[in-house]
Amino acid sequence: MDKPDAHINYEDAVDYWTSVPATVDGVLGGYGEGTIVPTMDVMGSNHFLRKLKSRMIVADNHKKVGCDIGAGIGRVTRDMLQKHCDVVDLVEPVKPFVDQMEVELAPLAKEGRLGQIYAVGMQDWVPEEGKYWLIWCQWCVGHLPDVELVQFFERCKKALQPNGTIVVKENNTQTGEDDFDATDSSVTRSDDKFKLLFEKAGLKLIATERQKGLPKELYPVRLYALKPLQS
Repeated sequence: MDKPDAHINYEDAVDYWTSVPATVDGVLGGYGEGTIVPTMDVMGSNHFLRKLKSRMIVADNHKKVGCDIGAGIGRVTRDMLQKHCDVVDLVEPVKPFVDQMEVELAPLAKEGRLGQIYAVGMQDWVPEEGKYWLIWCQWCVGHLPDVELVQFFERCKKALQPNGTIVVKENNTQTGEDDFDATDSSVTRSDDKFKLLFEKAGLKLIATERQKGLPKELYPVRLYALKPLQS
């Protein structure tokens, strides 16, 4: 039997997301401003980062450069990441989202705090080594098969500043099995599978917690903070 991630198709995923409105409601699958999801999401992320503060001391002569992976229309950067970072780069392959991101983040651009926008998929993104204080991956890594996800994490690891951190915020299956979704060509992974992939990529898990306050019908969402094993 094929592994669930064998069915992932990048073009199908981009086609699906291109067909979705470039709004918060669109990128959150109908759980936009009319629901508690955006507010609870931001609160949970802020809380998690605040708890990590002592593990995220900026190395000498470095700025807090962040990167928002699978950034959509820039919601996570606009509402959360820009409060923690000096400047934020964004990675997003869906053209209507990139166009909207430039609108949403115009105030940040004016302040000189909007970095590079990379209009590519995670699988094609080759980051600059040693650049980032924080690489934030939220609701996007399900679009990469296991092998390519490990390779992506390995590239991210090289892209970290001394004492840099990767955060992954993703849905988890509760069955322990991975679950393929043909609608957007993505896989939802179990907590155990994530831990296995982090280990394969040479990352150590320094903190994890479950996002609170989301509607019960949604998958559980978990945050993982990761550092290179050798650090």
